[in-house]
Amino acid sequence: MSNPIELFGWAAQPRDVSVLLNGKKNIKEPEPQSVAKTSLPDTPLAKSVLEYARKQLSTETFNHSMRVYYYGKAIQTQQFPEWSFTDETYLLACLLHDIGTTDQNISATHMSFEFYGGTLAFDLLTKELHAPIEQAESVAEAIIRHQDIGETGKITTLGLLIQLATIFDNMGGHKELVHQDTIQDVTANFPRKKWSSCFAATIRKENGLKPWAHTTALGEEDFPNGVQNNELMQPYD
Repeated sequence: MSNPIELFGWAAQPRDVSVLLNGKKNIKEPEPQSVAKTSLPDTPLAKSVLEYARKQLSTETFNHSMRVYYYGKAIQTQQFPEWSFTDETYLLACLLHDIGTTDQNISATHMSFEFYGGTLAFDLLTKELHAPIEQAESVAEAIIRHQDIGETGKITTLGLLIQLATIFDNMGGHKELVHQDTIQDVTANFPRKKWSSCFAATIRKENGLKPWAHTTALGEEDFPNGVQNNELMQPYD
């Protein structure tokens, strides 16, 4: 891959997941996919962002970000193997997608956390780590739109996979895309540590600070309640 569209996950996909799945629950029955057998990029850029995320994020949010990586890779490799992007690019998006939710960052701006997080990620990747501009832009757009869920229009491949994996971890959405054994292995490696209540509290905190926040588009009560009452992940919380 040398085309930036392919390298960095820019190809357009429908936001409506049912269109991708042709109205079915999945493309194929999922199979177990362990952390040990899933490649994790070890490029200098990936290592730098991994270290940055470890320092900036709480343990709960860092573990969530890693689960999003491994669930997303299971979804991509098994359900949508034709999707094109580097694992490095996807890892960067996973590690940085909730950077706007830290105590410092959520209070540092009037912007919704996804929008501010995308800005922070773009600046980190371009100004400090000198990533390719097309890669930094793709990561920023995926972060900004990772809660832009809907049934009309398009989204980038990277952005859609972040959506699928975060909704899966946060609310148990599209549970038929990932095998139960994969959940058990991923949560054993990156424990949830009561993530459902933790993230629900973060949603309510932002909505309290910023009643205009984009998160409210998912339902001011429905979204935090859905996260809090994630039945699929309850045994692992």
